[in-house]
Parts: sequence; structure tokens; C-alpha cells
Amino acid sequence: MQAVARWLFILALSLTPALAPALTHAEGDPAAFRTVIQSQLEAFQRDDGSAAFAHASPTIKGMFGTPENFMRMVMSGYPQVYRPRSVDFGAVIDYRGQPTQLVYLTGPDGDAVIAYYQMQQQPDGTWQINGVFLEPASNV
Repeated sequence: MQAVARWLFILALSLTPALAPALTHAEGDPAAFRTVIQSQLEAFQRDDGSAAFAHASPTIKGMFGTPENFMRMVMSGYPQVYRPRSVDFGAVIDYRGQPTQLVYLTGPDGDAVIAYYQMQQQPDGTWQINGVFLEPASNV
């Protein structure tokens, strides 16, 4: 189940329109992005799957179905997101056609990654997380 859930998450990212690997300035609301991401990270710290899942876009919610499935995926595949030792917010860029908040995370094992938080604006104007792609910080 975990492998399938992770595969679906990666598939959703790959279906996002790719505009070359453009890392350009993106439109969006950096303050809102930070609030949403920080709230989700705090929910992970409390093991509050419902609160963490509430910050996911409808696409992500549809892929995982329940907060429990979502939490299992994050716990097994994204330890730096689930239990970060440090969190530093970077620039907002355009990544694969979506406004994306860069977040520099250090995981519980000391591994540093750059998390690309793809954000999606909802019809009511709020922002939700539409996917997270991790890249080792050493690749940059």
C-alpha cells in the first residue's frame, strides 16, 4: 500500500505541466504559503493527520483518500518533512508550472534536503499544498 501511495504521489507530480526545469520567480502569496506549510509541519509534529491532510489540495486528498493513508506515506517516504530538525524558508519560484515554495529541511538523521512545495490556489482564494518534491541539498 505504501509503495502504491508513493507512486501515485510521484505520478501526480509528473502530470503537472512541465515548463522545462524553469526555476523562475513565481506569482503567489509567499506569506500564505509559509503559513500553510508551517501549519502542516506543526500538525506532523503532533501526529495530527487530520490537520496535516487539511492543508493538502483536492488532488492529493483524492490520491490518498484518508488522513491515515496520507500520514503513512509521509512517515515512510518523507522523514525530513515528518520530523524536521530544522526548517528554513527560501524563495518562491515557478516549478513545473506551479508557484513553489522552497523549504530547506534537515531530517531526523541529519540529511539536508530542499523541499519543493507546489502550491495550488483554491476557488475560495486560499492556498493548499499540491505536492512536495525532495532533492538532496548536496545536488544544488
